[in-house]
This record gives sequence, C-alpha cells and structure tokens, in this order.
Amino acid sequence: MTFEHRLIQGDPAKPVLVLLHGTGGSPDDLVGLGAQLSPGSTMLAPAGQVSEHGMARWFRRLQEGVFDYEDVVLRANQLADFIIEATKKYDLTGRRTIAVGFSNGANIAAAVALLRPDALTEVAAFAAMMPVPNPPALDLSGTRVFLSNGATDPMAPLKSTEDLITKLRERSAQVTTHRHGGGHQITMDALRAAQDWLAQ
Repeated sequence: MTFEHRLIQGDPAKPVLVLLHGTGGSPDDLVGLGAQLSPGSTMLAPAGQVSEHGMARWFRRLQEGVFDYEDVVLRANQLADFIIEATKKYDLTGRRTIAVGFSNGANIAAAVALLRPDALTEVAAFAAMMPVPNPPALDLSGTRVFLSNGATDPMAPLKSTEDLITKLRERSAQVTTHRHGGGHQITMDALRAAQDWLAQ
C-alpha cells in the first residue's frame, strides 16, 4: 500500500517518529511537534487517504464520533503495512519507531497498536478515543502507549478514552495517561509529559 508521505532524515541513534495528522491535515502538520518531542529524529509523515468533504482523514466515519469500524480495521492494516515497507525502503529497520498522532491520527495510531503489534509498539496519542469496539485479544506486553486527553474535549469523550485504556491494559500494554483541563488540543503540559514518556 503506497501512501503519499514526507520523509525527514535525522540522527540514526534517535527514534523514528511516524507523524499522523488530524482531520483535514497534511504530512507537514506535526513536523514541528515531532521536532519538539525528539529533536533530530527521523520523521516519516504519511497522508490520510480518505477524503471527507475534501478533508484528508485516516478512515471513514458515519457521523461525528461514530466510526466506520470495518474501514478502521482496513485502513489500520494498510497503514501498518506501509510502516513496515517504509522502514525497509528507507533503511530504518531495527530502529525504535514511535507513532505520534493527533485526533483522527491518534485514533488510527491506537488502532494499529491494537491490531498490528508487528508494525507498531509505541504510540504517543493526543486526543484519542476508542477506535475499534472489539479488538482481538493479542499479547501487547511489548507495547507502550502515551495518551493525553482534555477533560472538556467534546470530540474525544473521556469515557471512550477510558475504554481504550482498559482494552490496552487488558492486553498487557503499558499505558501512561495525561489529563489537562482543556479541550481538543495539544497543551504545553501534554508536550512535556510526552517528552518525559519518550525519554524513558
């Protein structure tokens, strides 16, 4: 599966960041965030292949907050395959790889982590919610996930986020949570918490 993408080569000793934009975004959206999270890292930034009224997304939704779950699974597997292919193509195999996603990008990152640990075992997700209701009971004991969510976020309700946390922990993933008082956004506190998590 070929995705339009941008590659920024960095220090081979640093993690590779897979940057996953939110709805209506582009591969460039999270480059600044990636540079703050892990200065000097290689960044691989694909573009979502679903168009919703001209806005790029990672998967279809039926309405606000209601996902097309079959499409989520399909697209998560396509993204997982792309990550595996890109690491081979760009000689990134064997390097620590972390998906960094916001909103819709955070949701597809969570879906890949739940469905395809062969492709992705570390995720920093900002404003994510549960992407698939009944993920398979895979062993995710090697998976680390950082989740930052706003207490007043109308687009990623905390109840759905808590369900995601439960599903990950039931599968033995290591989950670090961060809460802020805001809405659908990435705060400076969230950025600092993610930097600390990434450095561990």
